[in-house]
Amino acid sequence: MILLPVYLRIWKKFSTFAHFYIMANKRKIINDPVFGFLTIPNELIYDVLQHPYVQRLSRIKQLGLSYLVYPGAVHTRFGHSIGAMHLMQEAILSLRTKGVEITDEEATAAQIAILLHDIGHGPFSHVLEHTIVNGVTHEDISLLMMMRINEDLNGQLDTAIAIFKNEYPKHFLHQLISSQLDVDRMDYLCRDSFFTGVQEGRVASERLLKMLDVRDDRLVVQVKGIYSVEKFLVARRLMYWQVYLHKTSVAAEQHLIKILSRAKELARSGKELFCAPSLRYFLYQPVSMAQFAPRSEALDQYALLDDNDVLSAIKAWISSDDKVLRLLSESFINRNLFRGELLDAPLSPADIASLNDRYAKDFGLTAEDASYLWSEHVSTSNTYSEKADTIDILYSDGTVRDIANASEILDLAALTRKPIKRYIFKYRYGI
Repeated sequence: MILLPVYLRIWKKFSTFAHFYIMANKRKIINDPVFGFLTIPNELIYDVLQHPYVQRLSRIKQLGLSYLVYPGAVHTRFGHSIGAMHLMQEAILSLRTKGVEITDEEATAAQIAILLHDIGHGPFSHVLEHTIVNGVTHEDISLLMMMRINEDLNGQLDTAIAIFKNEYPKHFLHQLISSQLDVDRMDYLCRDSFFTGVQEGRVASERLLKMLDVRDDRLVVQVKGIYSVEKFLVARRLMYWQVYLHKTSVAAEQHLIKILSRAKELARSGKELFCAPSLRYFLYQPVSMAQFAPRSEALDQYALLDDNDVLSAIKAWISSDDKVLRLLSESFINRNLFRGELLDAPLSPADIASLNDRYAKDFGLTAEDASYLWSEHVSTSNTYSEKADTIDILYSDGTVRDIANASEILDLAALTRKPIKRYIFKYRYGI
């Protein structure tokens, strides 16, 4: 009995150690196909991940309709958000090893900010912005959703929102989220390259993050990392023209825009269309930014929309008694997409009238209805801009130079110009 107090003290110390060991190992991990095992570092980030607004991203494809070109491109915006959060963890760790002061609260806030940076995206990327909502961008929705999650979590996202809006004193934290060398771009280049199989998009994200530093509250890259930055810019340029602005992907997006525009016109005229309640909300009434607020029906309905709602509606519209909606829906589902032709100049009014007349005659449509069977579109891509946050290279003597001036192989004119490809997309049948 004399030894009992000793045993109790030993057990108490052991149980305390065991408790901390168990808590440390309770951190959730996710097996990511691009970066391996990713850690969810704390309960707040886990709570954010569990929010319905964030879980919705698992039902929205990262590359929209690119799977019609690259069958493997079926990864989601949820996966991208998780990957970007992981890269933010690595960036913060790298900066801390160089003496950059980042508190635990700031680290958590930065990870939440990048986790939520795409939360406002609708089904199939930017399609909804051009069809069923008026003057509302995914950036607007993202901020509103962040504010709503912040309310649900009792204001714990105040710092994250300030960093996201570039209103936090440490500007370099915002640069990690949104700049010309941010963790968002690093993840989507690596991830989209992996799932499409386009090897030209692979970037050395790990090395880029190791080379990061901060000078005068701005991100810089140590001169040893200049070649990785050059590769990053070249990869981004190639991915835009090989994947993001691929002619068939853009044709599919224009096709989908025409379908939703036609459905919206029919709905506003009182025609009954099959669709999910959330899609119906936007088809049957005009919705603009004025209807959106952190706690509004518009935001609630938008948060219920995903790729499945749009695809299920289009499948049902194959049986529509409206000839235009039926033609567009059936061809979309069966991948008989608009045919794209490269133009040297915009179509003239005479060319447009001739095209419309031919479709109207072949399909027995009015000129207005025939306009749904073709689309003119301009694709542009700007790889690098000196007007935005520049990518600055830090030399050993402490001087800093813009990558456009520091690189020996990159042509500034080639980096900054906006190559333009002008297309006419036309319905495949009858012309």
